[in-house]
Amino acid sequence: MSDSLSDYDYELPPELVASRPVERREDSRMLVLHRESGRMEHRFFKDLPEYLTPEDLLVLNDSKVLQARLHDVSGKVEILLVKKQDETHWIAMVKPGRKMRPGAVVTVGDVEITVQEILPDGMRLLALSQPLDLERWGEMPIPSYFRRNADAKDRERYQSVFARDPGSVAAPTAGLHFTKAILQTLPHAFLTLHVGPGTFLPIKTENVSEHTMHREEYQISAATAARLNDFCKPQKKGRLIAVGTTSVRVLESQPAGPIFPHAGATDIFIRPPYQFQRVDALLTNFHFPKSTLLMLISALAGRETILETYRTAVKQGYRFYSYGDCMLIL
Repeated sequence: MSDSLSDYDYELPPELVASRPVERREDSRMLVLHRESGRMEHRFFKDLPEYLTPEDLLVLNDSKVLQARLHDVSGKVEILLVKKQDETHWIAMVKPGRKMRPGAVVTVGDVEITVQEILPDGMRLLALSQPLDLERWGEMPIPSYFRRNADAKDRERYQSVFARDPGSVAAPTAGLHFTKAILQTLPHAFLTLHVGPGTFLPIKTENVSEHTMHREEYQISAATAARLNDFCKPQKKGRLIAVGTTSVRVLESQPAGPIFPHAGATDIFIRPPYQFQRVDALLTNFHFPKSTLLMLISALAGRETILETYRTAVKQGYRFYSYGDCMLIL
């Protein structure tokens, strides 16, 4: 194990960062890593059913991405809505901060937005003159490393086909590869974790044990709790396969014993030598160097194995990050 941030680094040529999705969701490439042997296979996402059995269970995050990025009428102020307090109050990130001091007023569409307070973490509490129609005035909050503005295509593709509970400001990207047709053929259950802006924040300490994880809200429904408890009986034969690190964080945040319907928040920091309690396998995209998500998959498969796998992915020309290819860790 290592608590040194520099030990979770790798070289990534910028041309491998995907800024657009492949034409069809299921045509993303899929690197399959067999943990015990270290063997790798180079496949496509549409091959996923070949690796599953009827006894396995996929757990997916059905959070829906809000069209949460706003620009005022001047085009000089950008707002990222983060958390809804009520119909006319939001917590948000803003830039430039100097234009958004307490009392500042900007207009978005037909709504006046007033800065009520600067919070300790630099976010703003905003008061709206009336509820804002995000479908009309909002933009998809695609990552800044795309180096482009969101367009109509992003409204469809930066959203999973099964998204249904609005609340995320970034896509749970492992789910973006699924089509309805593929999902219908696989045993699955849904939970909800709303991805917050903390997912973008870098680790600022060389000793990663000093890093404070962001909290993200989640929900486990009664139907999903029942499905998980039925699956996790002592005589279970299949594998619990998390789709995305967000699903991992929810599942591994649950205390030992039966899983109950629950609405809460988690700030779990999974890194080596963490021992997984519930998750047996993981489908995930490729993650940033020195990120908490790279540490999470290192805890599952081993840091050196993951770094070697990433070096192979780079050599093989896999596409990285949100619109990139995926990795199945078995």
